[in-house]
Amino acid sequence: MDRLTSRTLFVRLAMALIFGGMALPMAWAGEVPPAANRWIPENALIVLEVTHPEAVLGFAAGEKATALITGLPQFKAIQQHPKYLEMVTGIRFLEASLETDWRTALGKLTGGGVTLAVCPENMVVLVADAKDGDMLRKVHQMFLGFAQNDPAKSSLVASTEYGDVTAWTFNGKAAHAIIGDRFVWSNRPEGLKTVLELRKEGKSLASNRNYVAAQETIDSAAVANVFADVCVLAQIPQLSVVLDQQNKNPLLGLLLAGLFDTIRNSNWLAMGLKIEDDTLAVKASVDGILAEDSKTAEFALPASGDGALRNLPVTHRIVGATFYRDLHHFYAAKDDLFPERTSGLIFFENMMGIFFTGRDLTNEVLAEAEPYIRLVVAEQQFDPAVGTPQLKLPAFALVLRLRNPEAFGPVMEEAWQKAVGLINFTRGQQALPGLIIDKQTQGDTRFTVACFSTVDVEDKTALPARYNLRPTLAMPGPYLVLSSTDGLARDLIDALSNETESSKKPLTGTHSLVELDARSLASVLEANRDALVHNDMVKKGHSQEEAEAAIDMLMTAVKLVKRAELGIGVGKELTQAELRVQMSF
Repeated sequence: MDRLTSRTLFVRLAMALIFGGMALPMAWAGEVPPAANRWIPENALIVLEVTHPEAVLGFAAGEKATALITGLPQFKAIQQHPKYLEMVTGIRFLEASLETDWRTALGKLTGGGVTLAVCPENMVVLVADAKDGDMLRKVHQMFLGFAQNDPAKSSLVASTEYGDVTAWTFNGKAAHAIIGDRFVWSNRPEGLKTVLELRKEGKSLASNRNYVAAQETIDSAAVANVFADVCVLAQIPQLSVVLDQQNKNPLLGLLLAGLFDTIRNSNWLAMGLKIEDDTLAVKASVDGILAEDSKTAEFALPASGDGALRNLPVTHRIVGATFYRDLHHFYAAKDDLFPERTSGLIFFENMMGIFFTGRDLTNEVLAEAEPYIRLVVAEQQFDPAVGTPQLKLPAFALVLRLRNPEAFGPVMEEAWQKAVGLINFTRGQQALPGLIIDKQTQGDTRFTVACFSTVDVEDKTALPARYNLRPTLAMPGPYLVLSSTDGLARDLIDALSNETESSKKPLTGTHSLVELDARSLASVLEANRDALVHNDMVKKGHSQEEAEAAIDMLMTAVKLVKRAELGIGVGKELTQAELRVQMSF
């Protein structure tokens, strides 16, 4: 590597490590500097504050994380890449120059905190504080020297005096300055000038009442937080299109339960990040809530003390999702929620009328379900005697609790058998084998299953994809289970039987809870690796080597996570969501 290339690499690396890092306000020259938010414009749209960067660095680049990443098979291939070798050379050069390892250097340079703000007119501002001001100034001098000695950039290096502050630009566009132990940067000279003027007077982010209200929702143990001005952001055409999707797609409207409308009606969004051993916890709040008289609130806003039920634990579960959704009120409000879909929904109602023998879908079918919906996705365990599909898909199921199970059970059984009959009739017209209906028992529950026969199949080790499906209807006690396989139905029957009274109590105020077990997901991906590689080659035109690398990278990313959980709820004045991600450290 020639000298110029090495220096250019180091400059870029230093900039990424220093000025893309994280810092917390501290004293310099014997004085306590004002909080960084007092140097951020009042009209900032999005603000990221990392108040404990060393905690973030310790989590992302600590011994456990490093051991996990370097132990991955893909990491060995990355180590051979020329760009990686250049990066290592740059890091070693940095460590030798600063006489310390890169983690310690990064901690000293960014140990005070960083505030990064996106402002109107595409202006970005960064305010960062170093724990070691001497190291910050030393690195800046190195950076300046490299820029001045680079023939392609030396003519762009310039300085400007703003009162008692010297501002620099190394590329003729972005500008920065060092004030005590504080580093200030903006992608435009006007941005830096604005920050410097805020030192003396003017309204800053700290005086923004929405920002102040948002900060009150942040946990004191948070190591980083984000503020967003939703009022302004919701007016961006691209974001507005996304927020409108909830009112155009009935299924999306049911799942999101007015979440996008809530965001649209909010003034601000706040998020706080906590680190708990091997778990990242992000709590988000908006000041908009579902109005009690809104059509959305009728089906998605739990009454006092009510909420979604807990997820059901089953073997090899990939995803468990539980929702508080009143299907009766949701569909009754369809004309108000989805006026553009009225004609399509009429056709849907006519089809349902066939299955439910002319019963009114809203008042005689959906009204039979209590507002507790649980979805389960799980890895399948195939019986070799029955056969194993070449493409191994997960099983999935819907669990409802019925108001009148004894009266509605036979109605549901008839509708299910009609649906299977329609499938068989359609397949028969195409000279394709149909489903065979059978009765089985699990515990005290007798249930109905339909399956494709493998009696005449000689090789049962690579069956077609349809053998992933064994549609099942079960009604244990007051519950209705619609499952894609009898195996998952059996597990759910057992789980419902073992469900204790305490676990039957709703999660007060929570209307949505989704849990992911990444280990089971990784197992499914591993079982289908060859099929995924082939699909990537066909759809994206990749070579086999490229496809294998892409799929392996996906599986590696999944393996980094152990489990994740997302919960959404409504309080008296706030709508809140919490995401918890447990890593495989």
